Amino acid sequence: MKYIIGIDPGIDKGGIAVLDNAHKVVEVIKMPETPLDILMFFRKYNPDETIAYLENVGHGMPGQSSSATANFARHNGHLEMALMAAGITSEKVTPQKWQKMYQLGKSSDYEKSEWKRRLKAKAQELFPTLGSKITLLTCDALLIALYGLRQEFKK
Repeated sequence: MKYIIGIDPGIDKGGIAVLDNAHKVVEVIKMPETPLDILMFFRKYNPDETIAYLENVGHGMPGQSSSATANFARHNGHLEMALMAAGITSEKVTPQKWQKMYQLGKSSDYEKSEWKRRLKAKAQELFPTLGSKITLLTCDALLIALYGLRQEFKK
């Protein structure tokens, strides 16, 4: 069994989803609260059978304070270090790259909240049995995991 972890790295608005190679959703959760919680989550998975796709958003958001940008960068470092400590290989993927697969247009053509609703609706369409587990916090992680799964099985 192979596992693909999709990670939307938002501190308060991110999530993690795990799919197996049969396209089954194993887990979908909002972002764990602490670096140790993140590490313990990743340690549940055998590194020889797991790859993570981490959204590469290596910059702050427009209008964000320098303190918020530093916190976000630190959080991304915690995610990367937790993956390394758990022995899980990771690939970074830009939002533009994984979102292109879903043919929803460009995020810049929509208000942020409308774009997020489009992503959530797409995740609900692709994973109809998950119901309330698909939230604005977890939809990106699910879509990133599915992107990763498709990339892995192209190889």
